[in-house]
Amino acid sequence: MDGDRLSATDSSSANWNYEETVRQIEAIMAQIESGELDLADVFDQFAVAVKHLRQCEEFLGQRQQQMDLLIETLPTHRSEKQETSTDA
Repeated sequence: MDGDRLSATDSSSANWNYEETVRQIEAIMAQIESGELDLADVFDQFAVAVKHLRQCEEFLGQRQQQMDLLIETLPTHRSEKQETSTDA
């Protein structure tokens, strides 16, 4: 993996779960906001949260592309049906 880039398997692994990852991010943020962590731990936890956020962003981006593709194919299919019914 090249630093900031995620591999395709990070957010598409069979064990990965969007909702669970969001819960982990929220738990990390609560720890950071509590003020009970040492400064080094704050940085470590922040890095973990950023990794999780990137996984979520990649997941949502992939799903958005899938939805866009599905939406693009709907009007074509509908317009073909309309043309067929108006030709009769």
